[in-house]
Amino acid sequence: MEDILEVRWHGRGGQGAKTAANLLAEAASAAGQYIQAFPEYGPERMGAPVASFNRISSRVIRIRSAVEEPDVVVVLDASLVHSVDITDGLPDDGAIIVNTDKEPHEMREELSLEGRQVFTVDANSIAMDTIGRPIPNTPMLGAVVRATDILDYESFLSIMKQELEKKFGSRPEIVEGNIQAIERAYEEVRSE
Repeated sequence: MEDILEVRWHGRGGQGAKTAANLLAEAASAAGQYIQAFPEYGPERMGAPVASFNRISSRVIRIRSAVEEPDVVVVLDASLVHSVDITDGLPDDGAIIVNTDKEPHEMREELSLEGRQVFTVDANSIAMDTIGRPIPNTPMLGAVVRATDILDYESFLSIMKQELEKKFGSRPEIVEGNIQAIERAYEEVRSE
């Protein structure tokens, strides 16, 4: 179905890949889109490679299988590019968004990529500056919205604030830190 944006998230246990996929789905749903968000379960433990997935569409999604040909791949931990085939199933017109301090052309060379859009953002540094912990999931959401234009940015921010307030309502500093992380990543993501 051409009207579906499929996203595959790669991370390590504890980095928030599942949470990021769920937050993106909640934002898309609140914006009137149909959504799916689901993790790939295995022997998860802190630091082990994990994957989560999204499908977002303006039409009902009837697919009930794994995401095998994602339009976008989001990598929360750059060390995974050497242990997981992050480009598996990604078409030539797909996009890769990597949490790294490297420039997009450096990641392209490192991955020996031709075609595909490459985006990079230093989500760990952003998270440390805004949240106080190197958890890259919320900054990477800002990068995804910038790279895909799947959602209106201002609406996305408003929805994220509401979702984060549900989760951290008694801790407004956490909500504000995460919103700042999203904003910075949206502004700082680099592309090639």
